[in-house]
Amino acid sequence: MTLSKSVASKTALQSQAFSELGANSSAILERIRETRRPVALRHEGHDVAVVVDIDSYQSLLDELHLLRDVQAGLADVEAGRVIPHEEVRELLKKRYAE
Repeated sequence: MTLSKSVASKTALQSQAFSELGANSSAILERIRETRRPVALRHEGHDVAVVVDIDSYQSLLDELHLLRDVQAGLADVEAGRVIPHEEVRELLKKRYAE
């Protein structure tokens, strides 16, 4: 997905004028906390930023890291940097044998 001049019109985001942020910041932040839905901030008719609650942000970061790990793993498979399951199993048995 490409973010463009009007994110809110293409998604379920609510859009809020940046100039209203100062006067209504508590209400906007409370709405974001309660609904866990992001709000796009609009400046001069264009969405310029998105505000999300901290838990949603952390979840996005976690998902991004997981997807990067999966992508790295797939690249390893394509490059032949793999070890057969049985070989790994034997290595782990030796390493953690009591």
